[in-house]
Amino acid sequence: MNKKKVGVVCGGYSSEYNISIESGKNVHDNIDRNLWEVYLIVLDKKSWNASDDFGNEYIVSKGNFELHNSKSKIKLDVIFNLIHGSLGENGQLASLLELLEIPFSSCNSYNAALTFNKRDCLSVLKKFNIPTAKSYLIDKGDDLNVNEIIKKLGLPCFVKANRSGSSYGVFKVHDEKELIPSINEAFKEDHQLIIESALNGREFSVGVAKYENEIHILPITEIITENDFFDYSAKYEGQSKEVTPAEISENWKRELSNLSEIIFKKLGLSGFIRSEFIMVNDVPHLLEINSVPGMTKKSIIPQQVEKLNIKLTDFITRILKETIKI
Repeated sequence: MNKKKVGVVCGGYSSEYNISIESGKNVHDNIDRNLWEVYLIVLDKKSWNASDDFGNEYIVSKGNFELHNSKSKIKLDVIFNLIHGSLGENGQLASLLELLEIPFSSCNSYNAALTFNKRDCLSVLKKFNIPTAKSYLIDKGDDLNVNEIIKKLGLPCFVKANRSGSSYGVFKVHDEKELIPSINEAFKEDHQLIIESALNGREFSVGVAKYENEIHILPITEIITENDFFDYSAKYEGQSKEVTPAEISENWKRELSNLSEIIFKKLGLSGFIRSEFIMVNDVPHLLEINSVPGMTKKSIIPQQVEKLNIKLTDFITRILKETIKI
């Protein structure tokens, strides 16, 4: 049997470039070479390049996504998308792959763009009675009314770049004088912001994956951070404790699992995703959805997969087989 050719795509155009590279390399290294022929593909603003297991280098065509060098041309059978942020998580890469009819591991272009846009996504999910924080929307150039924001949301509150991940452009505001500087900093990441009331409660991360034609809820993780919130350093520099499976009641487990499955279905998601919740008065409140979650050695999804007693290699194989329907 000829092995299917897999392109593990990472990099991208956003602040999450380095995290994406780590995710890409971790997945690339854990793909079963007995089943798949694997290429690591790195996309950035200057170039689209690829390499194989034998040290061969390729250029990636922006027209048809084929890999080529002076000796050969490679047509890929499936893409494992690990670009967090711009290009991979906002629907741009999905649009290209849809046009080229190349199967890919993440959701379609419309749903990728929707989940990446926090404001639009939360607006849609509220129609399905998904609890969320109170919010206030600001675009660059708008007149700022600090009193109005604080009156609606209270303090502390969170200033967030609308289209960003890995906690880039996210600031917790404790005092009125911190609000404008935080807004100005967040505008460096995106010209659209969402400001949300702070939710007090325990934080949970729920992974959902579709394979073998079924939706699977992964073991739930509780995030206990040493920082003021689960920011970049808490996520990637060890300044948090992640407990998997979370030590919670069956009722909480059921509530978090049910909401996560509803979100997965209602938003038409695929592959694997991660949703973040704060539990307030026994009610899970959605913070955000990651349609292309981190897959570094320190990331939450690999931790959850391990607790399922599934090897990461086997999990990746299941996702790939689901992607190309074999």
